[in-house]
Amino acid sequence: MNCELVSSEGAIGVKKSAIISILLALSLLAAGCGSDEDSSSTLKVGYAADLSDLGGFADMPASQAGEHFVALVNCAGGIDAEVGIDIDAVLATDLDNCSEVSGTTLEWMMENIAGDPEVTQRASQSLIDWGASALLGPPFPDFGEPLLQVTAGEIPVLFVASTEPTLADASINSYLVAFDDTMQATAAAEFALDQGWSTAVTFSAPGPYFGYNPEVFTEVFTAGGGSIIADYGFAPIDDMDFSTQVNELASGGQAPDVVYSAMLSFQSAVLRGQMDAAGVTTNYLVTDAFEATGGYFTDGVEGFYHTTHSFPSEGSRIKALADSYEATYGAPLENASFGGLAVDAIAVVIDAFARTKSTDPKVLGAAIKNAKDVHGATGDLTYLGLGGVPDKPVFVHQVVGGAPTLAATID
Repeated sequence: MNCELVSSEGAIGVKKSAIISILLALSLLAAGCGSDEDSSSTLKVGYAADLSDLGGFADMPASQAGEHFVALVNCAGGIDAEVGIDIDAVLATDLDNCSEVSGTTLEWMMENIAGDPEVTQRASQSLIDWGASALLGPPFPDFGEPLLQVTAGEIPVLFVASTEPTLADASINSYLVAFDDTMQATAAAEFALDQGWSTAVTFSAPGPYFGYNPEVFTEVFTAGGGSIIADYGFAPIDDMDFSTQVNELASGGQAPDVVYSAMLSFQSAVLRGQMDAAGVTTNYLVTDAFEATGGYFTDGVEGFYHTTHSFPSEGSRIKALADSYEATYGAPLENASFGGLAVDAIAVVIDAFARTKSTDPKVLGAAIKNAKDVHGATGDLTYLGLGGVPDKPVFVHQVVGGAPTLAATID
């Protein structure tokens, strides 16, 4: 049995302090690695993370935050078998002043799936062989589905950053940690209507995400009294010339109140520039792809609105996580929203363990299905009766002065 607490090379891009290394080593000793101790003395969580260019936008910060949170839990004394953890106390834990591990030790292993379905399956099996009681999964169904083929409903999988509705199926122990695209697009449409915007143009591409989000937005927006002037096609990632669509829109003589799309940030910035040049002034509302693809490091996006997973307001858990991480490693968490989702996933597993007193994957999966009001970093999560998609808020940010500001929280 592999008894190491590991993460992929480079998952945390800055050097860990000696304190963290010692803490993790002591945690393993407390867990009785290689001994015949009762399995409830440790709770093992594995992460099949995609650190490639494809999924690294989410899984890199999630890996960073996940490993850090595990260290915090163990530093705070481990998991109380009766009540689990106090997440606020854990996030406030000083890693220079750790308590003795008196509860259940939390162990963590991460395998890099490298954006490859075959590697995903090998990595997933490796984590299962290691003894993981639950797995965290990558953001895209291209790799989520191969992972689920390996787990075959026998072990709970929590997809950290995926918003793909088809991955959520509690009957096979498959759960999202983020809101899904139905919730995201619905919240965007409700937000648009709340602003008094009555006309919209959408940009879409066939298929999930790039097509599904505009489709749901259109349904909700029109049901609420809005109207869609036009839906224009585009090629995700590749298109950087929208002159045909922009000229057609400009020739119509009516600027929409809002443009909605699931475009990547650099594409939406180009679209905005071409719209401005054509004299079409409007608002821009986009999905969580904006933040995921470096929207706040992209020129030409001032004033944009986008849906996302958290907001680091003063006193929030997501800010506490970001502050704790930076204080420990001397560098900021790459993306606190996606990092917070990993903490959410681990908190859900801990909650299931505390309620069942079991590390058996099937028992934990059944408990997650009935989870209610689990305190996470991005918000509280409830799965009870929801089929694998948590009930949690959608945040809408606006870019002001190049920085995120909170425009709305939609429950």
